[in-house]
Amino acid sequence: MNDIENIEGEFTNTSGRYAIVASRFNGHIVEALINGAVDALKRHGVIDADIQLYRVPGALEIPLIAEKLAGAGQHDAIIALGAVIRGDTPHFDIVARESASGLSTSMMRHNIPISNGILTTNTIEQAVERAGTKAGNKGTEAALGAIEMISLLKKIS
Repeated sequence: MNDIENIEGEFTNTSGRYAIVASRFNGHIVEALINGAVDALKRHGVIDADIQLYRVPGALEIPLIAEKLAGAGQHDAIIALGAVIRGDTPHFDIVARESASGLSTSMMRHNIPISNGILTTNTIEQAVERAGTKAGNKGTEAALGAIEMISLLKKIS
């Protein structure tokens, strides 16, 4: 294994433009995710001018804006942030599945990293935990994933 070349993304050269697409639904959770993502980007040297925040009504609308942004080619990575919390109807399953599918499709079609930071939880308590308390901040993790993927793509292109 010592002779195998290991190529991976880094967090030191963070030049690039980042789009954050965030839902307004479950806004108290999503705001914490946004704060985590922006903080992570800034801590790694990304300047305000290279971060754009796009707000959409809910998680189901995130893929449409991500697709348009990916196709426009003005960003190096897109960070999708939202919170889908299970209720008493099958709506949760539809939104969770279709938002993830739409993001994956856009990422592959346009060859741009799209970090899926859309929480899908069974309870509001689980969402709160993943937005900056016990389970860390998934917005931070999504931003770090975007940074890493930009770096890795630059190495292999």
